[in-house]
Amino acid sequence: MAKSSSMGRGVLALLAVGSRHAAEHPGGTVADIAAGLGKDRSQVSRYLRSAEQEGFLARTAHRAYALDWEFLTDAQQLTTRRLESDAAIALDTLAADTDEACFLGVLHGNSTVTIGESVPASSNLVGSWLGRPYPAYCSDAGQAVLWESSDAEVRSVFAGVDFVRHGPNTPHSVDEFLARREAAKARGYSIVDQEAEPGLYSLAVPVRDFKGEVVAALQIVGIRDRLEPRKEACAAELLRQGRWLESSLGYQPRD
Repeated sequence: MAKSSSMGRGVLALLAVGSRHAAEHPGGTVADIAAGLGKDRSQVSRYLRSAEQEGFLARTAHRAYALDWEFLTDAQQLTTRRLESDAAIALDTLAADTDEACFLGVLHGNSTVTIGESVPASSNLVGSWLGRPYPAYCSDAGQAVLWESSDAEVRSVFAGVDFVRHGPNTPHSVDEFLARREAAKARGYSIVDQEAEPGLYSLAVPVRDFKGEVVAALQIVGIRDRLEPRKEACAAELLRQGRWLESSLGYQPRD
């Protein structure tokens, strides 16, 4: 019971210090945190010491408490491992349910790179895409990995990029890419219709981690004539597996 009580007090202090960081304050003293919580300084001091003992907070040279970023680093490393392991489960489930090739892609510079795949023999897709980059402005994962990026951030990603045509529907400019992304966000998933190459059709959703940041895109890719007529049913399965993968990474949707 004492251990649980100590952890609970530590979490309360951690949230208070985290709120100060979110407001761009570099941590806070016991007095700062006590004022923010509306609690007695001696009581808050115990909270802060509990959080420090648990490794969540660190003391600064000015006797203030700040978030211990080593803890965040550990959490991010764990997220990376979970993304690799749990994505394999999501991909295999999605491929089995849709009978289509399924991939996990991440943003790398102005390209997307495939880091996971599950390709059933019946999908009629040949070869592996693991580790292979493709221009994000027309790739299957491009809109989804840039889902939460501001327009300015997207323009920065594609600064100096020539929008070379790879398929009959490749976007001609960053403005066209942004317009398609907005339509995808309204829909809930992206549709890349013959942008990467003729006859290729894909659906994708973003995958967020515990920080609420998009870390990857989950995709279904197939021959247009085969996948397009089934897009709504496949999108439902894609959204289901995307939500499951996000929950395994600690993402909590905002109300």
